[in-house]
Amino acid sequence: MIKKDKIYEFIQQETQRQIEMIGLIPSENHISSAVSEVLSCVLNSKYSEGYPSRRYYEGNQFVDKIENEARDRVKKLFEVPYVNVQPYSGSPANSAIQFTLLEPGDTLMGLALSGGGHLTHGHPKVTFSGKYYHSVQYGLTPQARIDFVQLRELAKKHQPKLIIAGTTAYPFTLEFDKFREIADEVGAWLMADISHITGLVVAGEHPSPVPHVDVIMSTTHKTFRGPRGAMIMVTKRGLERDPRLGEKIDAAIIPGLQGGPHNATTAGIAIAAAEAMKPEFKQYGQQVVKNAQALARALQDEGLKLVGDGTDNHLMLIDLTPQGFGLGTQVAFAMDVAGMYANRNSIPHESCSPFYPSGVRLGTPLVTTRGMKEKEMKQIAYWISLVVEEVKKYELPKERIKRSIFIKEFRNKILVNEKLLKIRQEVTTMAKKFPLFKW
Repeated sequence: MIKKDKIYEFIQQETQRQIEMIGLIPSENHISSAVSEVLSCVLNSKYSEGYPSRRYYEGNQFVDKIENEARDRVKKLFEVPYVNVQPYSGSPANSAIQFTLLEPGDTLMGLALSGGGHLTHGHPKVTFSGKYYHSVQYGLTPQARIDFVQLRELAKKHQPKLIIAGTTAYPFTLEFDKFREIADEVGAWLMADISHITGLVVAGEHPSPVPHVDVIMSTTHKTFRGPRGAMIMVTKRGLERDPRLGEKIDAAIIPGLQGGPHNATTAGIAIAAAEAMKPEFKQYGQQVVKNAQALARALQDEGLKLVGDGTDNHLMLIDLTPQGFGLGTQVAFAMDVAGMYANRNSIPHESCSPFYPSGVRLGTPLVTTRGMKEKEMKQIAYWISLVVEEVKKYELPKERIKRSIFIKEFRNKILVNEKLLKIRQEVTTMAKKFPLFKW
């Protein structure tokens, strides 16, 4: 017998980890067996640079049909006239839109990272969108909602060519109509990045951006429950402003940024779009929000503070400043030891630093896919409160030079913490009752 490559062993270990643990990262989800099947098929062996009927390689007769079907399904699902399903992920998709609508040095506006925005929405200096364009970042009100008064003032002052309505750690509804009003006042393009909330939009649990924006970008693997890819949509409004906008985005993808599309991913997007048209998907989206709100209430009942005092969508941010200084990294790591994985995250008006933040970001797409409901959310909140109580004494040192050594020592201690390991046993017992994917 040929000995299996150890990579297979690692995959099996990862499978077991996902089965036995509770995933609370809002940008993660599980795919159906149908999507999984096409991701490992012969489509991975085919080069298909270009677009249907306009390829640089022969032998794409059936690949063309797959890509056309994927685009048609997404068009129908969102009621838009143009779709591109070739972006490899959200960041290159955002860059393709920016390359289409902007010239180097043009001004764009996006939500600041500290307020729940995304790196590719113009985060200064360290990202392509902050280096090649003049980036102006808007923020939040004291109630942790987008500050439209500030946004309007900044837009009038800086006259951006593009305004981005999109987030990665924002627990509340995106008011696309207000963004539209401001964009019209200054003549800006309006783009929506709905990567986090796509499934909620499809399910009717979040307002659609389609009537209000010119261009939409979404990843396909979060609440949409598809493969790890992205799609770009142009609305009727966008094509009325520029009838060639779709062609320009196509050109920005290839030859502008990418080579051949990942054909298996394209097929997976087509399958996911078909699944999203089913009544069960609407029920799923509704339960995601119900679970998020149940989890938020339960966390507050346990005495934990949430940014903005709750959630409208699928995610929430725990503000750990009442428990101590710079606890986000420690709590996220300790949660993982206890069998629940989330991610450390900055909070608005962060008092520490992005690398050692004061918050933890939680979401319910993945646990909802597994079939968990409000009862389980209450139990999860209780376990999280126990974790926070156990590690709140491990405040981050104020002196920056001491922090890396402190975190290393902290992790060594927490890995053998008996209370956390006991919680992990309880978590595993519950998690094993739920399959990784359930309609």
